[in-house]
Amino acid sequence: MKRPTFLEGAGVALVTSALGGIAFRSLATLFTAGTVARLLIAGIGLLYILYLLRRSSETVGRIAVVSLWLVGTVGVWMLGLSLPLYLAAYLGFIWLVRSLYFHSSLFPAIADLALVAFGVIGAGWAWLETGSLFVSLWCFFLVQALFVAIPGSVGRQSAAMNSGHRADRFQYAYRAAETAIGRLSTTHHS
Repeated sequence: MKRPTFLEGAGVALVTSALGGIAFRSLATLFTAGTVARLLIAGIGLLYILYLLRRSSETVGRIAVVSLWLVGTVGVWMLGLSLPLYLAAYLGFIWLVRSLYFHSSLFPAIADLALVAFGVIGAGWAWLETGSLFVSLWCFFLVQALFVAIPGSVGRQSAAMNSGHRADRFQYAYRAAETAIGRLSTTHHS
């Protein structure tokens, strides 16, 4: 499966923002603002993680990830964390899933964590400037759409180049060994 594109991520950001805005307005009549925020964070987090799992070429562990998300959701809810800590738990889980399913070394995973932090900063700025949940979610997920620009592994291309050089060196050594054996066998028979 092809890696997601930025435009696809921008589309996900738009849909997520619209759904989040509609859900907030609908649920705000039934629950307190804090409860609605927690429900939205959990729901949007689940939808985004399902999107990531669907777009990943890795198939191993998907059921385990969803199961851990469900257990984590119950655990985080039961702990009664403050809203910022509650949000941080879900952001950490999004980062962990992206790191495990789209990156194969430490530096891309760290770059992805920075992207999550920039998304939070952008969303916070949007909230302070507009007071709009739609714009805030849009900014966060639009920044997250940039994760596709992070290379899966910093060393992957250089490893491929080195393996090419190794293959060339091996072929050269193999031919040299054949030549040496050929010379030894003709010298021995003379």
